[in-house]
Amino acid sequence: MSASHAHPGGHGTHDVARDSALRTVEQHLEVVLSAVRVLPTTRVPLGEAFGRTLAEPVVSRVDIPVFDNSAMDGFAVRSADVAAAASDHPIRLRVVADLPAGTSLDPALAPGEAARIMTGSPVPADADAIVPFEDTAGGLHGTGDIVEVRAAAAAGAHVRRRGADSVAGTEIVSAGTLLGGFQVAAAAAAGVPDIAVHHTPRVAVVSTGSELAEPGGALERGQIPESNSLLLDGLVRGAGADVVLRATVADEVGELRAVLAEAVARGADVLITSGGVSAGAYEVVKDTFGPGGELQFTKVAMQPGKPQGFGVLEGGMLVFGLPGNPVSVAVSFETFVRPALLALQGRAQRQRDLLRLPAAVAWRTPPGRRQYLPAAIDRSDPARWTVRPATAGGSGSHLAGGLAVAEAFAVVPADAPAVAVGDLVDVMLIP
Repeated sequence: MSASHAHPGGHGTHDVARDSALRTVEQHLEVVLSAVRVLPTTRVPLGEAFGRTLAEPVVSRVDIPVFDNSAMDGFAVRSADVAAAASDHPIRLRVVADLPAGTSLDPALAPGEAARIMTGSPVPADADAIVPFEDTAGGLHGTGDIVEVRAAAAAGAHVRRRGADSVAGTEIVSAGTLLGGFQVAAAAAAGVPDIAVHHTPRVAVVSTGSELAEPGGALERGQIPESNSLLLDGLVRGAGADVVLRATVADEVGELRAVLAEAVARGADVLITSGGVSAGAYEVVKDTFGPGGELQFTKVAMQPGKPQGFGVLEGGMLVFGLPGNPVSVAVSFETFVRPALLALQGRAQRQRDLLRLPAAVAWRTPPGRRQYLPAAIDRSDPARWTVRPATAGGSGSHLAGGLAVAEAFAVVPADAPAVAVGDLVDVMLIP
């Protein structure tokens, strides 16, 4: 059975692990999220709110728009005065006032009178329509001039009514929303000077392995350039959290314990390690946190990312023990760590958006495990995007270079034995 004939994996579906010793992705994520406690809140000025998560709804303090205002540069008129206006039958009005944006004037308009008005200016109480300059003869006119109106304007024409967008007391932005330019601008338009946001999670990132060397240096036999700490640094920042410590340690318990103490001293809410959680003889994360039961180590029915460690230390720090191969790190972060970081911030939406796209090529899937395949999207046909593996190596967890061209993960459920050309596949977008 191909992927198009199976329930897609990822969000809101539950794959059944064929090996009863394996947790499903949902089961492990539930364990993680059940341990999360939302961080406290603070109030910040709007200019400091970008990238934060809103803790309390933003309620408008004013009507939007605040007053009836002009949508065009032109003339404020009584619609009855210009009801019969036409290009071959212009209506002549006397201009009695000039209303630039920001004016507080509310001039009286008698029948046969008009006020020159700019976009955004308050509409006089005696006017009920705006005639754009384009519908008049003579262009700009000053006070005391006569304007010829050459097109009728119905009542309400080009008038932005007070409260048409929202009225005071309306909820403008919901709690749990990521605050970007649109949301912050809406709060400002609602007359709100500051807002409540959750504290930003503080994260320590530790890459483990005696084989790791600084990128760019001379490599001895058996050494590889260290990349996981930088990978996690970027992913953590992309999830709205701060990295307070980034370190690399050898497979020595003492080194990892020293970095843990430094993370505690820096007030880290979360510690993320990579490597040292498998079944080998030198698994430093297991050796450090396993004997005392600080972390529970389990296997999850996913590829890559099968070995996982997770726990909560006595002071409340969340600790994630991720496998060491770079693709495993990226997948594990997206699947478990990122939702936890967003939950700490009180984010309402914790999952990536999904598309369902046809596969451009066929590929194999691991039996009994949900596959997260680094993928590239072909957008050459706007009406029919397709997805393919980012590299010829498929979902091999060691293919660090392939991450550079990956823009998504193709998520294939555990009960799909293969993906055929044209099968619809869930695709998790990675901005």
